[in-house]
Amino acid sequence: MPLQVSNYSWQQTSTAVFISVPLRGVSVRDADVFCTENYLKVNSPPFLFEVFLYAPIDDESSRAKIGNNIIVFTLHKKEAAMWETLSLSGVDKEMMQRIREKSILQAQERAKEAMEAKAVARREDQKYTLGVMMKIEEEERKKIEDMKENERIKATKELEAWKECQRKAEELKIIQREEKLYHQEKQMKEERKKLKHKCLTGNSASKNLATKGTVINSFWERRNSENIFFEKLKEDSIPAPRSVGSIKISFTPRVFPTALRESQVAEEEEWLHKQAEARRAMNTDIPELCDLKEEEKNPEWLKDKGNKLFATENYLAAINAYNLAIRLNNKIPLLYLNRAACHLKLKNLHKAIEDSSKALEILIPPVADNANARMKAYIRRGTAFCQLELYVEGLQDYEAALKIDPSNKIVQNDAEKIRNIIQGTELESK
Repeated sequence: MPLQVSNYSWQQTSTAVFISVPLRGVSVRDADVFCTENYLKVNSPPFLFEVFLYAPIDDESSRAKIGNNIIVFTLHKKEAAMWETLSLSGVDKEMMQRIREKSILQAQERAKEAMEAKAVARREDQKYTLGVMMKIEEEERKKIEDMKENERIKATKELEAWKECQRKAEELKIIQREEKLYHQEKQMKEERKKLKHKCLTGNSASKNLATKGTVINSFWERRNSENIFFEKLKEDSIPAPRSVGSIKISFTPRVFPTALRESQVAEEEEWLHKQAEARRAMNTDIPELCDLKEEEKNPEWLKDKGNKLFATENYLAAINAYNLAIRLNNKIPLLYLNRAACHLKLKNLHKAIEDSSKALEILIPPVADNANARMKAYIRRGTAFCQLELYVEGLQDYEAALKIDPSNKIVQNDAEKIRNIIQGTELESK
């Protein structure tokens, strides 16, 4: 049976009541304080203190301070007045039970209202976050559409300019060809006049006939040469067919910065094969993704979007972007690694440990190409362990990170701090 505490003291002003209750060995962890408008109870086994207050108090603004084997209550009155006594007089057991039950019901109602208010606030936060994310996505989409439109307009202008240049070049060629034909025709007419003049000034008929035959022959020769010239001009206007050729392509072999005596070619090839499989693995048949655009179904695009949101300290929206990218492709280690960083910022320490561990599972085999990512995963998991006061596990992760990069001064200093904390804890426990 609990021991009733009766050796308490109290003082009052017109607006507040101060109660001092001595409890031997009382601590914040063991004391159970329950306070409503008309009822105050402290349960710290084996001690029990309860009082049925003389008048209502404002329990939300009232406070209790525990320390040095004593509890001090500061109760604010709802109405400014001096009390005759601290507790009601003439209260029987039945009335006490009614006051207790009423106080419990009031506390339950208040807890329910607080829970509903918290749920409403959480929904409002989610709604606001979704609105901000949709606004950012709309701005990104509009920016991409504007870039596409600008590129289309630019390409159209360049094509029109090229067509105009081609048209002017064709017109210039036609003009030059017509001028050349005109000069040739003019020259032929002048030669005909000269021949005709020679024929009329001849002295003898034979000479005239001979001259005439010569003129006729020369005329037909010029006519044939003219026809040959036109054929040649026609052939020159048609471009020659293109020559056949072949293009040789040579690929540079991938070379890792690893000494031959420490070669990890097999592990590196396995890592490259895993990365190629991860890029090919896409879960685009998820029903919720049918309304998204093609770029929004790309895990790399979502990863970059999450990185931008992380840079603006919008960690919840960044987590949403990484979540969608992981649903599309759960083989990319950087998605888990970046989401772990967001959880660290939001103090979701167990989730940060889980994501860092998942990233380390995917970052196998350990090669030089993924050394930086493995070091980040160890550091983030070690940080989460230390914030959970699991310093031994955190030190193990920091030492694993130092094996990857032994010259990192920041990691060395953090590991030394963790060792000092562990040694100090051991000394205190001794």
